[in-house]
Formats: sequence, structure tokens, C-alpha cells
Amino acid sequence: MPSTLDPGSTVFFKLTIDGQNLGLFNGCDGLASEVEVEQRQEGGNNGFVWQLPTRVTFSTIRLTRPLTADTSKVAAWISSLATGITRPTAQIAALRADGSIVAQWGLVEVLPVRWTGPSLDPASPSVATETLEIAHHGFTDAGGA
Repeated sequence: MPSTLDPGSTVFFKLTIDGQNLGLFNGCDGLASEVEVEQRQEGGNNGFVWQLPTRVTFSTIRLTRPLTADTSKVAAWISSLATGITRPTAQIAALRADGSIVAQWGLVEVLPVRWTGPSLDPASPSVATETLEIAHHGFTDAGGA
């Protein structure tokens, strides 16, 4: 049973696209949104300036992991764009070492924008890693956590 005293100690992230599991990633960054604000001054009111929200933007999410057999699932998803672009929903779940969920994020209209494979250099002892970058149009309910 996971401890409720340690809610943020995640070990890996699970990416699911329209219900299809694309595997586990050990790094995730870019889960962010920003509200652009327009300032308006009201005549005769010198006490403050109105801060009006105009648009919400969402950053690109970058997922990284060592090369695994699930790399072929990512390649198949990216290759499927050649037959027509569909923008599915996605879920990213932050998981503890025992597989229990710390948090989940639902993403609307996901699109892979970059995949970077490993540098395969026999002179380098580093782990072969891959990076997947995805764009989206916002967050949605991830099905509860």
C-alpha cells in the first residue's frame, strides 16, 4: 500500500494515446500552460489597472526514456500521420515504483512534433535514449487519479 506521506516521489511516466499504451518514460517536462493578460486602464480610476485574460497557451511536452521495445509503438504512431492527421486524446500518468498513480493529466488533440532517437556510438558508454515531444490543445479530465 503506498504511503500518503510521500505523494510526489515519482519514478516514471506512462503515456497512453486513445487508450493505446506507448510505454513508460523516466522523464517528463513541459506540463505547463500560460494565460496571456491584456492590461486596460480605466479613465478616472488611478487605483489599479484591469488585468484581462486573452488567450491560453500550452507548452510542448517532452518525454524521455532509455531505448525499449516500446520505441516501435512510438514509431508506429508517428508513421500513422502519413495516412492522415488525427489529433487523439492522451493521458500521462505519474507513477510510483509500485505502479500506483501519483497524478494524471489528460491532453486534448495531441500531435507528435519531434522524436529524437539515440546516438549509437560504440565509444560512448552512455545509455541509448529517445525523446518524444508532443503538442496539445489543452488539458482535460484524465479519468481521475
